[in-house]
Amino acid sequence: MKLIRKSEIKTLKNPGISSMQLLNPQNSSSKRITITRVTVERGAEQPRHKHDFSEQIWICTRGCATLLLADRNESLFAEGDVARFADGDIHGVRNDGESVFEYISVTSPPIDFGYAYAERG
Repeated sequence: MKLIRKSEIKTLKNPGISSMQLLNPQNSSSKRITITRVTVERGAEQPRHKHDFSEQIWICTRGCATLLLADRNESLFAEGDVARFADGDIHGVRNDGESVFEYISVTSPPIDFGYAYAERG
């Protein structure tokens, strides 16, 4: 059993985006999963990207936003919705809503997302 204290959880940041690294290779010995809580401020965007060797599950826990998908496709993503992205699927998110948008991301196998954020604290 591993209890991860709040003080051990890093938050990665880009303008308008905060990603709390709840469980990842840096704070646990898990070899199967990374779990993050991502907060997207009004007007902020996480650009389209992909993970060649990991799948991701996103669970919307607050607000609503627009999923940015392959071929310039978009889809509404709202509280309670779940999205699964297979290895290599293009995905991103834009918060066009009136409030903060938040989701939980589950990634397997785990990824160290530090490379994608300007601020690592």
